[in-house]
Amino acid sequence: MKLFSKRQSSLSRRRTREIPAGLWTKCESCGQLIYNKALEENLRVCAKCDFHFPLTARERLGMTFDPGTFEEWDTDLAPSDPLEFSVPTPYPEKVVEEQQTSGMTDACLTGAGRLDGRDVVLGITDSRFMMGSMGSVVGERLTRAIERATESHRPLIIISGSGGGARMQEGMFSLMQMAKTASALMRLDASGGVFLSVLTHPTMAGVLASFATLGDLILAEPKALIGFTGPRVIESTIRQKLPEGFQRAEFLLEHGLIDLIVHRRDLRATLSRLVGLLAR
Repeated sequence: MKLFSKRQSSLSRRRTREIPAGLWTKCESCGQLIYNKALEENLRVCAKCDFHFPLTARERLGMTFDPGTFEEWDTDLAPSDPLEFSVPTPYPEKVVEEQQTSGMTDACLTGAGRLDGRDVVLGITDSRFMMGSMGSVVGERLTRAIERATESHRPLIIISGSGGGARMQEGMFSLMQMAKTASALMRLDASGGVFLSVLTHPTMAGVLASFATLGDLILAEPKALIGFTGPRVIESTIRQKLPEGFQRAEFLLEHGLIDLIVHRRDLRATLSRLVGLLAR
């Protein structure tokens, strides 16, 4: 029996070595193992349960704008270290690490381009960079984009995919961005401008509490986690079991927080149609 166990273990190890790593992804919603190539071909959507995996800002950009029309803004803005924050890692070192991992200078990009021939201003946050948390650069880039949309009378679209809130390494400077972006959106609204907000998985905390929920229309991808704080924290605080699907897009649509759930394959066409209906 001991010899048999060893032979089985050896066989299992050989089979494990024959399967290359990095070819499969486990769906966090249904647990299905998905071949990565098939996942990419399906726009990173689980074919079994329709769960929408997060995308990078660049991937979303390519799915939204007409090819070759995007002009990125404010690429010279970079994070500073006003508080000399050093726990557990010095903030400048953390920023460099995140930049190398994500290929972005901070957690959002902004710019202008065309959507089916219509001029549009776009902002996209990316959860790969410090979970998409709002720092001074994120707030400043988005505020400038909102102001340019106001001045030029172009529709504004912001696609949010941020699992973090205000960036603790910047303290009050980070919290100020919530008020700054909200104030800029108030001026956009007063000028008659159009703002379409798209919530993706996950959109949480300070991002949700500021610009993400101020759209004229709020769209969301299916099964996206949307809320101020996570369900486990809420349950441990109130000591109650939350309803099934709490903080998912479908639950929030039913309770009036969002206006529409749009599958990723239909998002570009839906945004184009809405821009055509609402913009001047």
